[in-house]
Amino acid sequence: METMRERRAAGRLFTDKGEGLPEERLRAKSLAHAFNRTHPTETGERETLLREMFGGFGSGWIEPPLNVCYGVNTFIGEGFYANVNLTLIDDWTIHIGDKVLLGPNVTIAVTGHGLHPDLRQRGETCAFPVRIGNCVWIGAGVIVCPGVTIGDNVVIGAGSIVTRDIPADTIAVGNPCRALRAITDEDRAFYFRGQRVD
Repeated sequence: METMRERRAAGRLFTDKGEGLPEERLRAKSLAHAFNRTHPTETGERETLLREMFGGFGSGWIEPPLNVCYGVNTFIGEGFYANVNLTLIDDWTIHIGDKVLLGPNVTIAVTGHGLHPDLRQRGETCAFPVRIGNCVWIGAGVIVCPGVTIGDNVVIGAGSIVTRDIPADTIAVGNPCRALRAITDEDRAFYFRGQRVD
């Protein structure tokens, strides 16, 4: 008989009430709670908690508060930075590359529910992996939806809702988020609204 974990991995509807899943969520939420209560000077304790919480954590900094569902389904590369109020709805895998920057109030969610109310009343859910490439900057208040891949070097504008894949080397904005333009060599010379790099 197919387990709920197998159903989840296959992108099929599943419930998360057994098979140790509630205990995994409680463990992650307990670690996040401990992380959020650390003093800003307790950098070693914060790093220890992040390594214990996540499936993989290369290096970096996360500003509390942090919210997670499972933690162990999230894999973060080297040189990561997340500003306050990062929310990771990681019922399934979130892969974040190296040198990724997240603004405040970013939500990355792999989880969804059926549209018909009968499916929601039965407590069924679905989850599709999210992948974020290297050297990505995601602005404040962005929501990344289930099943999305964001390519390398992408900039996602503040307040965007990312519902589809975003190709590498682009600036993308909006609701729904769409590629606005390619990142070019001219972007080396100007960093913000005509402000020249000196």
